[in-house]
Amino acid sequence: MTTTLKTITVLGAGGKMGMRISANFQKSGYQVFYCENSPRAQEQVSAQGREISEADSVVPLSDVVILAVPDIALGAVSTAIVPKMKAGAVLLTLDPAAAYANLIAQRDDIKYAVAHPCHPSVFLERYTKEEHADAFGGIAAIQHVAASYEQGSEADRTELAKVVSIMYGPVEQVHWVTVKQLAYLEPTLVETVACMVGSFMKEALDETVKSCGVPEEAAKAMLYGHIQIALAVAFRSTNPFSDACMIAMEYGREKIIKEDWKQIFEEKELDIVIARMLKIDAIKR
Repeated sequence: MTTTLKTITVLGAGGKMGMRISANFQKSGYQVFYCENSPRAQEQVSAQGREISEADSVVPLSDVVILAVPDIALGAVSTAIVPKMKAGAVLLTLDPAAAYANLIAQRDDIKYAVAHPCHPSVFLERYTKEEHADAFGGIAAIQHVAASYEQGSEADRTELAKVVSIMYGPVEQVHWVTVKQLAYLEPTLVETVACMVGSFMKEALDETVKSCGVPEEAAKAMLYGHIQIALAVAFRSTNPFSDACMIAMEYGREKIIKEDWKQIFEEKELDIVIARMLKIDAIKR
């Protein structure tokens, strides 16, 4: 039987993600409790007109308990919170690492889910200043969400999608995957690869200015424009790369990319990177 989700508790409501999702929940029709231990963070919550609640009092009342705390704290926080949850409630985390590593405290009579924002697409059509300014998502620009709710039925996922769509709104679609698949999306695809490449491009920009003497504004103009066209050609095939560009690209692969780079998609490598992120010795199965 599917439970209608009406009552939500946000733990870590004064943190970066806690503040973001709380701002959206504050405008929703859900009954929402905001919990925060840090005195300074409590001030931030209160300044937005949100009342601070004690977790011991509100967690037992909640249909969904959201742990908006750092990955490395999820084990300890869930150990303290899970015993207080009512049967049938959903424990929702925002990142897959701790769930994948089996660090979340378990109970047979509650359900577990993870939901992570995809952030507004680089190809998103934006029409307002607010949409252009919202690079992270959750304010004005539409985004998708990748989520895992392996215990839930189709009806359960539909009900939880309503919560997730408010939390990260505006949301166009929630994509349901397994916890392991979500871990391959983040960290492997978007942090190990995409964020690393973004940081690498910034290093290349700095080196162009430092070592080659190119004026910084000229280097930025050239790179920023070519980032857009490179993504459009690679992902949308608007026009093919030129023959000369293909030769330069192959030279770049030879100099920069390891031939065995696809090993990052092996399970043992996923285990290694997540263990490093969580600052644990290894993933235990």
